[in-house]
Amino acid sequence: MAAAIALLLLASACDRGTAPPKIGSPAPDFTVNDQQRSVSLSGLRGKTVVLNFWATWCPPCIEEMPSLMAMQRQLRDKGVVVLAVSTDEDADAYRNFLTKYNIDLLTVRDPRQASNTLYGTFKFPETYVIDSEGVMRRKFIGPVNWTTPEIMDYLTRLSPERRAAR
Repeated sequence: MAAAIALLLLASACDRGTAPPKIGSPAPDFTVNDQQRSVSLSGLRGKTVVLNFWATWCPPCIEEMPSLMAMQRQLRDKGVVVLAVSTDEDADAYRNFLTKYNIDLLTVRDPRQASNTLYGTFKFPETYVIDSEGVMRRKFIGPVNWTTPEIMDYLTRLSPERRAAR
């Protein structure tokens, strides 16, 4: 009997029953001004945004960067854009990383971590998918292979061009 109760409790502990907080809600807007540019999330309205919080000192962030760039190249014409927000304090380390790895994403550095704090992000990488109307649809914690057929199909279905055709 005790084993059955323990099994039931264990099974129910795995069932979260709801989506992560804020999913299905408007994405919090922010503006990041770094030495290179100023980017506002609201300025990307009308596109599907893959909002990635990362850092140069984070091995899993480095691991997923190539697939983020590959996905961006494949889906850019479909209205999907990656906004990669670095939390690095060291501006030189950030710029050197972008050069060393030929990062060709829309990237800004937020050393005060004001943007990721709005989302409750403190582990990196963490990524949010925001639809063209500014609503958060998915959250990914940890490195992701952004070029898997499932993710590419999901992002394509969310793309503004696909939604407009419906």
